[in-house]
Amino acid sequence: METLRVNGPIWGAATPPKPSLPRDIAVALLYPRRAFKHARTPMTDDTEEPGWATAKTLAEALPFIQIYDRETVVIKYGGHAMGEEAVARQFAADAVLLKLLGLHPVVVHGGGPQISAMLEKAGVKSSFVDGLRVTDEPTMEIAEMVLSGAINKEIANWITLAGAEADVRGVGLSGKDARLITVEKATRTRKDPDSMIEQVVDLGFVGQPSRVDPKILEALIYAEQDYIPVVAPIGVSAKGETYNINADTVAGALASALKAKRMLLLTDVKGVLDADGKLIEMMTVDEARDAIESGVVNGGMIPKLETAIDAVQGRVEGVVILDGRRPHAMLMELFTPHGHGTLIYDPSGPRSAQAKVIERRRATARQRI
Repeated sequence: METLRVNGPIWGAATPPKPSLPRDIAVALLYPRRAFKHARTPMTDDTEEPGWATAKTLAEALPFIQIYDRETVVIKYGGHAMGEEAVARQFAADAVLLKLLGLHPVVVHGGGPQISAMLEKAGVKSSFVDGLRVTDEPTMEIAEMVLSGAINKEIANWITLAGAEADVRGVGLSGKDARLITVEKATRTRKDPDSMIEQVVDLGFVGQPSRVDPKILEALIYAEQDYIPVVAPIGVSAKGETYNINADTVAGALASALKAKRMLLLTDVKGVLDADGKLIEMMTVDEARDAIESGVVNGGMIPKLETAIDAVQGRVEGVVILDGRRPHAMLMELFTPHGHGTLIYDPSGPRSAQAKVIERRRATARQRI
């Protein structure tokens, strides 16, 4: 007897479909090419046709897919690209693709521009120190509303919509859920320009992760159902106070706790730029420190590099800072030898698949000179 499988148990006389799908829909799911007859062209020997190009791309990606098979990749999604719905939906689709290719993506999102817009509407002024927002109580309330509410649930929903056919679902969380992130008050020091004396700057309700309990994330990552966690950068102190956390810092803390293979920091710049404004394709942790101390990088790039250094020195093999506005930037970085953005790594680390990727990127960089 002929049987038919559509994303579930075998359908036959012994197990009738409940509910049954119309045959045209079932056939379209099993044989999607029949649903796109208009896109088919007569068979020729021309390997430059669109179909052949796609097949070649998939074949070339195989070595990289194997490198990241069943590995965790933490993705920090932020920048002004979050405000562009088409780009955000494309990001969600790419995250679903990563999950279906066997990776375990964990998304941490920012929301600085959205918070600033809401603060302006509410008439609340804000200031920054080394790329970190000084957060008083009114600012904290608005930040939590924007981050844990609107942005978090929207990204989770986009992922669920993008993964509907394969039943991949986004799950929105914050660091307050299940005590995922416990924080302590963050502090910063700045040199007085006149006296050159270091002074402590009070950042208000800005936290620094002191403990990460990844159990809730691990439960989602390794569940039978395909879930993609989406984490808002909000944490809670031991006393129960709510704190805003820099999203890059949260991504680094989670990546270390989850022993992630790779961390991607998606933002609205190409990567780390040198003094001449040119992209630095690769940096060792020592070079990253020098860039901060020399003032080559400033503002919001400082916490990004600090996070990258901490993550690489922890349990993360490599961190990449890349432009999230570019279509399929994550796929370019993970599944091609060319890379995309700035890779921060530890050259003294153990030789691994990551080291081979770095060598390929060095060779590509030399060819571009």
